Amino acid sequence: MYGKFKDYLTKELADIEKAGLYKKERIINSPQGAVIRLDDGSEVLNFCANNYLGLSSHPDLIEAAKEGFVTHGYGMSSVRFICGTTDLHRKLEQEIARFFGTDDSILYAACFDANGGLFEPLLGEQDAIISDSLNHASIIDGVRLCKAKRFRYANADMNDLEAKLKEAAGQRFKMIVTDGVFSMDGNVSPVDQIIGLADKYDALVALDESHSAGVVGETGRGVTELFGVTGKADIITGTLGKAFGGAIGGFTTGRKEIIDLLRQRSRPYLFSNSLPPMVVSAGIRMLEMMSRTNVLQDKLHRNTKYFIEKIKTAGFDIKPTQSAIVAIMLYDAKLSQDFAARLLEEGIYVIGFNYPVVPQGQARIRVQLSAAHEKEHLDKAVQAFVKAGKELKVI
Repeated sequence: MYGKFKDYLTKELADIEKAGLYKKERIINSPQGAVIRLDDGSEVLNFCANNYLGLSSHPDLIEAAKEGFVTHGYGMSSVRFICGTTDLHRKLEQEIARFFGTDDSILYAACFDANGGLFEPLLGEQDAIISDSLNHASIIDGVRLCKAKRFRYANADMNDLEAKLKEAAGQRFKMIVTDGVFSMDGNVSPVDQIIGLADKYDALVALDESHSAGVVGETGRGVTELFGVTGKADIITGTLGKAFGGAIGGFTTGRKEIIDLLRQRSRPYLFSNSLPPMVVSAGIRMLEMMSRTNVLQDKLHRNTKYFIEKIKTAGFDIKPTQSAIVAIMLYDAKLSQDFAARLLEEGIYVIGFNYPVVPQGQARIRVQLSAAHEKEHLDKAVQAFVKAGKELKVI
């Protein structure tokens, strides 16, 4: 029964590997951090984690997780509306809303679920979604689940967005949705202009702050802070799995009535277990830390500026970035894999990204900076990039 299908899968996998696109998972035997230990015993510098503020192994978050474990147990064994809501869950939701300057929040197992469960409960066949062409896969999948008419505008292109808003003029409700920071390029969405167009054409605005919250803006409150429009977006989605501690969990925060309706009808929320108390407890502590000081954000910004200056001076082609993501363009898929392997030999852990994660012919190494990196880490990475770049004739 499985035979013919197995043959098909085997051929597909062989074709992926032959094209140099096979994704091999490296095994880490240590906590996440600037320096990690691989299963072969080697220690390498990590430049591809979403650990922007270096909080993934922070002792304060570990202690908070322990406290949540002791006071509220290991898991909830239930969804929220049955018996899966604790005082910790509501406190974290309120703290997220306070952080972003919104009315209320709702927690999900992941931001993929937050985006997947966002559109279908709110919009129908009479409505329109206008989505940036480089939006994350979770937004794309969420939009597919919704019956609203779909429009797509060129990445961060406000002229094209306005044209699409005009096309959608006949729809009942219109929602513009965009990433705050685009994860493969590192560029920032011009949210102030988007909100201006939304006001002009009577549209809602939804932002995914997964790669921007904790990273951009003076105090790390994301693109709304960066552009001075705090509280003006109708919906913000985000994750606890990147700058906010690097664990698991997502959220939607925004207008009260939107959050209330999501609690009633958002399928990933209604049919998924509540987040474990230890994760929620650590999330609360993380927001308390971020509200007390900007030390980590300031260090991240310094590290990013320093690395970009050094890598550009070395002659590498990078995408314009306003975040902690630096896309070093190699264009050829196999070259990106060879380059990443060569860097690992030099003690630098990065991954080569190619199709289908990025468009054909746009292969790259994505470097992600962290507040956990020290200057000597950055210098070693730049030296390794230069050495590999010369050997592989990239520079």
